Amino acid sequence: MTVKDLKPALVFGIFDQITKVPRPSKKEDKIRKFLLDFAAEHGIFAKTDAIGNVVMTAPATPGKENAPTVILQAHMDMVCESNDKSFDFENNPITTIVDGEWIHADGTTLGADNGIGMAAALAVLVDKDLVHGPIECLFTVDEETGLTGANNLGDGMISGEMLINLDSEDDAELFVGCAGGVDTTCTFRYDRSMAPTDFHFFKMEVKNGLGGHSGGDIHLGRANANKLLTRFLWNMIKEFEFSLADIDGGNLRNAIPRAAHAVFGVHTSNKEKVVAAFNRYVADVKDEYAGLEPTLELTIESVERPEFCLDSATARRLVEASYSAPHGVVSMSRDIEGLVETSTNLASIKMHGEHEVVVTTSQRSSVESRKWDIAGQVEALFELAGATVSHGDGYPGWKPNMDSKIMHLASDAYEELYGIRPAIKAIHAGLECGLFKEKLPHLDMVSFGPTLQNVHSPSERMNIPAVERFWGQLTRTLEKVADLKA
Repeated sequence: MTVKDLKPALVFGIFDQITKVPRPSKKEDKIRKFLLDFAAEHGIFAKTDAIGNVVMTAPATPGKENAPTVILQAHMDMVCESNDKSFDFENNPITTIVDGEWIHADGTTLGADNGIGMAAALAVLVDKDLVHGPIECLFTVDEETGLTGANNLGDGMISGEMLINLDSEDDAELFVGCAGGVDTTCTFRYDRSMAPTDFHFFKMEVKNGLGGHSGGDIHLGRANANKLLTRFLWNMIKEFEFSLADIDGGNLRNAIPRAAHAVFGVHTSNKEKVVAAFNRYVADVKDEYAGLEPTLELTIESVERPEFCLDSATARRLVEASYSAPHGVVSMSRDIEGLVETSTNLASIKMHGEHEVVVTTSQRSSVESRKWDIAGQVEALFELAGATVSHGDGYPGWKPNMDSKIMHLASDAYEELYGIRPAIKAIHAGLECGLFKEKLPHLDMVSFGPTLQNVHSPSERMNIPAVERFWGQLTRTLEKVADLKA
C-alpha cells in the first residue's frame, strides 16, 4: 500500500505530491512553484508577497457569502534531518512508507510537519462538495528556522476574521496558545596552533539519539548529544593535558541534537587511560538513559594526528561553557497543568572557517520576561567564557483566549463527529499565530492537526486514522462557520 491508496483520498493524494517537492527552510522556490502551478491548474486566485508567502482564495459556497472569512494557514518548509548525511534535501523527493496505521519516511524526516497542513488546505480549495464561507489559504516560508514568513507577512495579504493554524501534532487536542522564543548565538575566536607531536588523537562520536522538537519534546528528557560530548571532554581536560582539533554537534536551533563529534588529543602516555575512562563513561550514560534512548551510541577511535588544533585556553573555555550551559526544562506553567513554561536547548556547536566556533542555543517561554531571563543567563555564562554573544529578534507568544468562537466551533465539530470533547491546550513551541496576532489583533485563532510523532527527526511519523479525523474536524468546523454571519 502507498500513501495515494489511503483515505481521505483527496488529502493523501495531495500530500503524496508535496513529499516529492524539495522544500528545505529558506529554499522554498520549488514548493512555491508547486503551489502556484496548483492554483493555475484549478483556476484558483493566488498571490505572493515580497518574502515569498503565498495566499490562495476560494469564494463562499452559494448562500454562504456573508459568513466570516476563514484563513487556513500552514508553512511550506520542512526540517531536513537524515540518517544518511549524503541525502540531498534540495533535490531528492522524500520516500514514504506506509507501516500499519502510520506513515514514515525512509531514513529522513517525513515533512508531515507541515506538509499535511498544506495538503488539507489545498484539499479544501478544490473539494466541490464542501460547504464553507469565504476561504483564504496562507502558506508561509521559513517557519522552521525563524518564522520568517509570518514575521514579514505583506500588508493586505490576508483579511479574514478567523484563522485555523494547521500545524499542531496531536489528535483530539486544540491549541489556543504557544510559547515565544529567541535564539542566542555565542561566538568563540581562537588561534590555531600546531598539533602536538607527542599526543595521541581520538575521534569521539555521539550518534543515533532520538532528538526531537526542542519545544514539543523538551520535557521528555532525551539526550542532548552536545551535552554528552562536552561532558566527557570536560573530564578529559580535568585529568590530562588536552588538545582539541575539531568539534561539531547538532544542526538546527529547534531540534534536540541527535549527534555530535570531536577530535581531541592527550599525551601518548595517557592513551589507555582515556579508553578506560571512556568505557566507564559509556556505562554511566547507558544506565542514565536506559529505556529512554534505545538507539543512542557513543564511540571512540584512534585517528591520525591533525595538522592544527585550537589554542588550549579557548578550547578549555568552549568546553567548560558548553558543558555547563543549561539545557532542558527550566520551569513548568502554573496556569496550565503539564505545560512547560520555560526551556532552553543547546542546539549546535559549529566550527566556522579557521578561527571561529559558534554555539547556538534556543530559548522558549510562555512568559515574555522569563524568555529573556533564560536568554540572559545563557548570555552571561558564555560572556564569562570569553565568547561574543548576540540574540535574534525572537518572536512573541500567543496568549490563550478561552472565549474564542473558532475554538468552540472546532471543539463542537470534533465532539459531534467522534464523541470526544477535545482537550484545550497551549503548546511549548513557536506557532506563527503569535506573530499573526501581533500584526492583526482582531484575529480569532485556533490550531489543530493530526497526530505526528518524533517531528524534526528521521523517526517522524504520522498516524493515518488521525488524518481522517483531522479532515473531518476541519470540514465540519468550516460548515459551522458558514452558518454564522460576519
